[in-house]
Amino acid sequence: MFSVFVPAEAALKKAAITDPSALPDNAVWVDLFNPSSAEDRAVEKLAGISVPTREDMQEIEISSRLYIENGARYMTATLMCHSDSDMPRTTAVTFILAGHRLVTVRYDQPRPFAVVEAKLARSCAPGITGEMVLMELLDAVIDRCADILEKVGADIDQVSHEIFEPNNERHGHAKQYSQILIAIGRKGDLTSKVRESLVSIGRVVTFLSAVVEGVKWSKDMREQLKTMQRDVASLTDHASYLASKITFVLDAMLGVVNLEQNNIIKLFSVMAVVLMPPTLIASIYGMNFKMMPELEWAHGYPMALVLMLICAIVPYWIFKWKKWL
Repeated sequence: MFSVFVPAEAALKKAAITDPSALPDNAVWVDLFNPSSAEDRAVEKLAGISVPTREDMQEIEISSRLYIENGARYMTATLMCHSDSDMPRTTAVTFILAGHRLVTVRYDQPRPFAVVEAKLARSCAPGITGEMVLMELLDAVIDRCADILEKVGADIDQVSHEIFEPNNERHGHAKQYSQILIAIGRKGDLTSKVRESLVSIGRVVTFLSAVVEGVKWSKDMREQLKTMQRDVASLTDHASYLASKITFVLDAMLGVVNLEQNNIIKLFSVMAVVLMPPTLIASIYGMNFKMMPELEWAHGYPMALVLMLICAIVPYWIFKWKKWL
């Protein structure tokens, strides 16, 4: 499917298209979402471009993502999708500037597209062009990445609080630690995806800054590009900082788990040492040899019990006195 947006009364409205072969000439933005072959051909005829295939958009070489062909500028970026779910993912989106018309090709639904569509449907600058729509989309993508990183930072702070300031309750730690490790893994994966998206957006902005030298763009749009470059650079640094913080929190979590395991092993070791002397005494008097005078004593059994009790208490008291427990 595809959506065609045309200027109307200081806004950018979605045109009702019944015949894909008859697209309006005043279309400023054509948004192709999982397009069919017929829709590709119609947009190619309108804008005089070649719409890249999904396989072409998956290419990772810079030369395959950022290039100029027949006067049209092709820019493919990696954007975040479903970042609020348990399965966030990235998707490739191609922005094509042909003349003053923008064509976007995508196979998923990044949130910035819906945000920009709603914003421009309310109001837009007079004489809006495809370049202006592209600036709005890139700005919305950068804002979305910033919001995701802010949320990741707050979630990591909460996880850090749970690790270093646990509750007094000491029950269910295995389950709690498992949940914390899963949360850390998800935040690390989300942060890496956001950083990947920021790197690709930074390349797109740098490419635009280079190609606008020979294009008559307004001073405001040039300044907006410079601001985007600074924002992308700062957000990329912040994503790297969050990745380092996540690594630190993960190491701390694994250290806490190791301490818990060491405490359990220490408890078993102490119990083994405490029970070793009573076990030795019980083993001696359980041999039942004929020449064992204690077996004939009237108080032999109580004496053996008291002796085993003393041999268990003394090691325990020594461990407590040495503060090993």
